[in-house]
This record gives sequence, C-alpha cells and structure tokens, in this order.
Amino acid sequence: MSQTVAGATQETHTDLLAPIREYVVDEERHLNAPAVVVRADEVQTVLSTLKAEADLDHCACVTAQEYADRYETIYHLRSYDDPTRELSVVVPTTSDDPTSESAAPVYPTAAWHEREAYDLVGIHYEDHPNLRRILLPETWQGHPLSRDYDQSQPQIVTYREHQRLLEDERTGPDRMHLNMGPHHPSTHGVLHLNVELDGEEVAAVDPDIGFIHRCEEQMCQSKTYRHQIMPYPDRWDWSGAGLLNEWAYARAAEDFVDIEVPEYAQVIRTMCGEFSRILGHMLAVATYALDVVSEFTAVFQWGIRDREIVQDILEDLTGQRLMFNYFRLGGVAWDLPEPRAAFFENIREFLDGLPEKLEEYHDMLTSNEIIQMRTVDTGYLSPETAKAYGCTGPVARGSGVDYDLRRDDPYGYYDELDWSVVTEDGGDNFSRLLVRMREVEESAKIIEQCVDLLEAWPEDDREIQANVPRTIRPDPDTEIYRAVEAAKGELGIYMRSDGTDTPARFKIRGPSFSHVQTLPVMAEGEYIPDLVATIGSLDPIMGDVDR
Repeated sequence: MSQTVAGATQETHTDLLAPIREYVVDEERHLNAPAVVVRADEVQTVLSTLKAEADLDHCACVTAQEYADRYETIYHLRSYDDPTRELSVVVPTTSDDPTSESAAPVYPTAAWHEREAYDLVGIHYEDHPNLRRILLPETWQGHPLSRDYDQSQPQIVTYREHQRLLEDERTGPDRMHLNMGPHHPSTHGVLHLNVELDGEEVAAVDPDIGFIHRCEEQMCQSKTYRHQIMPYPDRWDWSGAGLLNEWAYARAAEDFVDIEVPEYAQVIRTMCGEFSRILGHMLAVATYALDVVSEFTAVFQWGIRDREIVQDILEDLTGQRLMFNYFRLGGVAWDLPEPRAAFFENIREFLDGLPEKLEEYHDMLTSNEIIQMRTVDTGYLSPETAKAYGCTGPVARGSGVDYDLRRDDPYGYYDELDWSVVTEDGGDNFSRLLVRMREVEESAKIIEQCVDLLEAWPEDDREIQANVPRTIRPDPDTEIYRAVEAAKGELGIYMRSDGTDTPARFKIRGPSFSHVQTLPVMAEGEYIPDLVATIGSLDPIMGDVDR
C-alpha cells in the first residue's frame, strides 16, 4: 500500500533500492520503511545483494500471513550500524502453491522464523536447511494461522512422536543422547534440549521449543487497539520487564495512527522502562549465580532483595508488582503517586544504595575465581555470528556489537539524557554477565535524571496522556514494524490493519527467540557445564520465545 515513510528519507529509499532495482516487481510503503515486492524464486539473490551492497545485515523479523488470494512473507531488514536504515522485502506466493526460496542461506536467523511460518501459516521454503515444525508436534494436522484451518478437528499425537530421539538422525554408536529439560532449573523454563555427546564434549544441540505456546499473537488479533491489547505484553516476558513490553506495543500503535505522546509522559515512560530493565537484569544475574555455582544462594538472595525494592516502587506507581498494565496509547494511565516527595525519596534511597550493592555483586561474581573459570572463554559468540542470528541486547553487546535502539532509533526521552551504551568485546559468558551488571548502572543514571526532571516539572504542565480517539480504526492495509530496546534486546511488533478496530495480523518479534537459536553454534565442542552457563548467559524467557 502507499503510505508515508517514517524511517527513511527519499535519498535513503533510492540508495537502498538501487542494487536490486531489476528484481523489484512492485513498491509499497510501510509506515516504518519502504517496502519492495520480489519474486518468490529470487529471494536469495535479492537478500544477498541487499546484505552485501546496502549494508542491511540485520534480519530483525520475518512475518508470514495469508490473504484471500495469496500467501505472503515479509523480511524486515535493518542495518546494525543504523537501524533507521530499514527495508521490508515482501514475497507473495499463490494460494495453491505457497512455496518460496528460503532466506536462511543469507540470514541464518531466518531458519527458525521460516520454520515458524511453515508451522503456523503453511508456507514452504525451498533450500531451507531443516524445514520442520518448531512450535507444534511433528504430527500436527494443518496450520493454525491459515484461513481454512479447522479448529474443531481432533489432533492425534502418536507414540512414535513421543519416542523420537536425536539419535534417529545423527547419533552413531560412539555418541550418547542426553535430554536436558523441559523441566529443569538450568533450562530457564520449559526449554528442551536434545544434546548429542561425543565422550564428554557436546557434539550437537537441538533446541526444542513450543511447550508453553500461548497464542499471544492470535489473542491480540482478536482484541481492540485502543483498550484490549495493552494487558497482554506484560505476559510475554514475566521477568519484570513488562513495562518495556508495553512500550513496544505502544510505540507501534502510536506510530500506526499518528499519536504524539506528551513530553511529561515520555519522561515517566523512560523512568519506568529503566526500572523494568533493572528488574530483568537483577533476575538474570541472581539466577546466573545459581546456574554456575549451584548452591550459591547469597547473590540470588541479593538479587531478589533488590528486585523487591524496585517492585515496591513500581507497585506504588502502577498498583501492580509484575503485570503492570500502566502504559496507555498516548501516555500512561495516571500520574505519579502522592505525596510525590515521598515517592521520589524512595527512588533516591534505592539509587544511593545501588553503587555499594553493585560492588558486592562484583566481589561475589565477577571477581570470583569459580565464576571466571566457568564463564571466561566459554559460550563464545563472535560479532559476525551474533549478527547472522539476529542477536540484540546484552547478548549482542557482549560480543562487541554496538547496537541499542534507545540511542540508534530514539524514542521516549532517551535522546535528551546523558547515558552510555555498554559493550564488551569478549563474546563469552563472562562478557554477557558484565554487560548486564554495567547496564544496571546506566539505568540508574537514566532514572536519576528522570527524577530530577519530574521533580521540577511545572504542575500545570503535567499532561499524562494525549487525546486519543475512543475507537481506533487504521486505514485498510496499513502496515508497520516498530521496536524498542527491551531488557533482553530488540522487541518488535508488526501490525497490519484491515480497517476494523482489531489487527488483521499481529506479529511479535521476541529477542529470546533469536538468542536460543544460537545455542547449537555456541555449545559445540564444549562441555555440559559450559552449556548450562551458556543458557543462563542468554537469559531466555520462554514466554518470549514461544509467545
């Protein structure tokens, strides 16, 4: 469809399209970026050209959907150097033969995205390295997001499905198969790993996800933009980062219908987002101590102690401790609690005590010889591999990839504040731990500046919400992909409108989905204890993976 482009100038548009002009069948405009339509048998040529010549080296998301007359795959491409430099590559296929070239040979991260598209929508991808279901059992009949799917049909899972092991395909007589999870503390949720061992070394890992799939995308598609979708994002990542999830939806929906958030509300959102980041990182650090040193309960207790302080602050503000539901389209639900002075005093007391506490964390963790032996030079992820698999957040920044949407694609009040993006060049488990601990310090700096601003804000100018229509109905076929820097990385939302007050397609790009996909690359040649440390260093939340 034809819409104005928010994420690219006309010069950038021309620059992006120049290398692939001969392959472009049609041009569209999504609200975040220009979009091109290409043939299904020229996908790899187009994407490899864009990656090499247009510097679009980040395949952020892949969205699949079915229309009345066709299927469609959208590759949401960005540049790691400049995420506002983006392009959507639209690949339509016929309804009677939904087959397209796979993007996986160009962008390895697309392998899992395309498996999900095949599993839920029914699109087939030629040259895919391993096209099979990813969320549903192999024996599942039909594709739940296809238009002709019969929700009333019975599903029969055979005994064969339950007994299928990794050695069926690749384990030889000298190899041993090991199941890790899905009910195991070190897998951080219901993650099942098929592990193949060659002696004591890990020869291969096959992550098995889908155990917690909750159909969040479908539920959002059945809810109204204005009021009913916002309670759902908190549940995608229940580590406490829910306010950042709410912001992801708010940013996409506000750009969708051109809502401008008041400056005062932007400062409150920015403060809330960083508290949410601290909640997520504190839990990651606390549980990591248990992962790596087993009965290492001191750091875990400290992490929960400090999370409780933040949760008390956010409970005063939002009325909730975990599922906050505080953001609203156009702003926030209500102003800061009264008395404001007491609320600010609680925040400052937490911030004042944080440096000393972080020193204790470093004494017990980063200076700990056992932690160092278990994490330094294990779980190595090179910058090139991190980019190839679409890694973002602390996982990418721990490999030296200097990518942060708060700075690179500014939103909220971030571009008005003094703070730094944290990176480490080690690329190992230790580096990812360091990044999260240092990011807590940067979050505290941001929060302190927000408090200074809010304390001095004129009382008669405290506008918490824009004037938003009671019912939101975007124009038909309007499309957008927008993302924020959540605690675990890039959390993106794609939406397409059909002219009603509910989305025709709602797609969630969870950062943990891409991170778990890197496990086979990071674990090969290492040992089981290294694999445990590597899983924890990724800080996956399975609700973010399975959605």
